[in-house]
Order: sequence, then structure tokens, then C-alpha cells
Amino acid sequence: MTGVSTLAQALRQIENIGNQQKLFGQLSEQLASGKKTQKFSGLGTDALTSLRSRASLTSIDIYMTNIKRADTTIGLSLTAIEEYQEQANEFNDTLINFVQEGSHQLGDKIFYDDPATTNVVETIHVGNTSSKLDADIQAVKDHASNLSTYLTELLNTKEGDNYVFSGADTLEQPIKNTGTLDAAINTLITEWKNGTITTDELIADIEDRSAFNGNPNALTDTIIGYSATLSSETAGKVFVRADENAEFDYTILANEDSLRNMIVALSVLKNDNLYPIVDVYEDGNYPGTPDAQGAPGATATEQQDNFYELFNRLTQIVNESVDEIDQTRFRVENVRVQMNKTQQSHQAEKNLLQNTVSDIEDVDMNEVALKVSILQTQLEASYSATAISRQLSLVNFL
Repeated sequence: MTGVSTLAQALRQIENIGNQQKLFGQLSEQLASGKKTQKFSGLGTDALTSLRSRASLTSIDIYMTNIKRADTTIGLSLTAIEEYQEQANEFNDTLINFVQEGSHQLGDKIFYDDPATTNVVETIHVGNTSSKLDADIQAVKDHASNLSTYLTELLNTKEGDNYVFSGADTLEQPIKNTGTLDAAINTLITEWKNGTITTDELIADIEDRSAFNGNPNALTDTIIGYSATLSSETAGKVFVRADENAEFDYTILANEDSLRNMIVALSVLKNDNLYPIVDVYEDGNYPGTPDAQGAPGATATEQQDNFYELFNRLTQIVNESVDEIDQTRFRVENVRVQMNKTQQSHQAEKNLLQNTVSDIEDVDMNEVALKVSILQTQLEASYSATAISRQLSLVNFL
């Protein structure tokens, strides 16, 4: 009887110690990981809630990553656009402050007295002896030349390998200096000076970007040097998926009117063929074939009037471009605000879901530490009891 009872007691003690060791292992794992279990099955009825919350967290993280990437691109685009506008505004000031008076050419004025009116002494200004420009108009020309190159570089702004003003066709450079724009403008100015086209027709060709609106010589996007996709309006727009039901368009294309018109106006003003303003007769003899042809007109006054008519329209184009760039900035800034609001909403939802997951999966570290301490005491007691029972024998009992 004593042997059987001792064996049963020993087995129960071994089972008890095994259970305690198993529980100690679980508590140690919880203490190390901070989690109740390493398997969802260990969460019982809360497992489904945890899985759903984690799936929602994954979707939110994807949306927040999309927003972050789009915000980086938008920030880079706006920085380039703001610089574009600032430089355009400075050039606009240069044009406005330019004094539209005289031919702005060096050398002497050439006057003509019509021999058919011998009884009248006439002083008709017909040209100058030099085609060299004075400092004021040379400054306008140089500013236009330098700025044209700089603004083109801004339109080719890249984020890594992607062009930010190419629409969805991000790997295609939006604009290149192919030389076709300068050549086309040069031809138009020559025809204008020769009287083939009027000042109004020249302005129409400069402003019109389509050859199908009655202006076969219009400066199309292809002539300007824009990419094939931008020129054909197939570049596509750029969107960000910010939520399950929210998609924001933050496209800025390099050939938008405000940006395109500025490039064209600069190209006209920097063109060598636009100058001089009035005809040049280096030897001072008139009439005769001019050494350099000015704007169209029979006299210097008419030539100046035609030149300044064109100049004023180019100034207006630049001024309008500066204002229209503001609209582009506002449009994209508005998208940025909407994105930020969506981001904040996602962050609030993420915090809530993380709290839900934490409540289900995480353990109270202080509680676990206390359980470990109690269990350690129990294990030590069990080991001591086992050791004492192993020392029992019939001899010791008697």
C-alpha cells in the first residue's frame, strides 16, 4: 500500500512540476515578446478582430506611403514652379520699366528731305547709322536669353529618374532645345519685316499653339520642343490613391499655357532677327538697300510703332503668365491640403486600430512579471517537496 501511494504521489508531483514548467515557459515568452501568444489561434475569439484590424492597418500604411511619396513630388514641383514664377515676375518688371522711346540704337539718326517738295524742308527720320543696341534694350535681350535657358531647366526638374512635369510619362524629358523654335521665330520675324505678314498676324502665330485654327505657321508644342506625349496631349495625368474612395490629381504639365507662353515670349525677345528696331544705313545714305532691316514701316516712326506694338503684346503675355502660374500653384496646393487632411484621418484611424490590436495581443508586463515571480516560488517549493519525498524509506519511516 505504501509503495503504491508513494508512486502515485510522485507521478502527481511530476505532472504538477511539468505544468508549472510549461506555464513558466509561456510567461517567459510573453515577458520577452510582450505578446500573449505567438499564434493567432492562441487569442481565442479575439483572433478574428485582431486579424481584421491588422489588415486595415496594412491598407492604411499603403495609403499613407502613397501620400508621402506624392507629397515629396508635389513639394519638388511647387519649389520649381515658385522659382519659375519669381524669375518670370522679375523679367516682367524689366519689361514694364523699359522706356519705349526712340530706336534704342547707337549711331546717328538719318533724316530725309523729299526732293519732290522743294518748297518744304522736311526732317523725316528714316533710320540709323548703326545696328548696335543701346544698354537698355540689350539688357532686355540678354535677360530674355539667360532666363529662357534657366526656365527650360526648371521645366525639366527631376525626382530621381522621373521628370515631374511630364505627366504620367515620367521617363520622357518634357522639353528640349531642338532649335526648331528659334528657327520658326526667325522665319516669322523675317516675314513680318518683309511685310508678308502683319503685326497682328505675327502675334497670332506666336500665341496660337495649333496650326488648325487658321494660323498654319503657329508655334505648336512640337516646334517649341515639347515631348511627343505632351505635344499630342497623351502624357496622362498623375494621381495619388489616398484612400479607398479618394484619388487626387496633382498633375502639372510643362506645356500648360502659363509655362508655354513664357518660353515663347522669351524666345521672341532674345531672337537676334528681332533687332534692330529701325533700318540701318551705315554710310548714312538714303534711299538705298538697308544694311540691316528694322521692323516693318516706311519711316522710323512707323517701324518703332510696329515694334512697340509687338513688344507690348509680349509684355502682356509675360504678365498674364505670371498671374496664371498662381492659379497652377493654388490648384496643386489645394490638393496638398486635401492630402494632409486625409493623412491626419489615416493617422487617427491607425492609432485606434493599433490600440485595438494592442488590447487583444499585448500583455501587461507588470502582471506577467508578478506571475513569473509567484510561479518561481511555487516551482522551488515543488522541487523541495520532491527532494524530500525521494529521501523517504521504510527504514527512515520506522
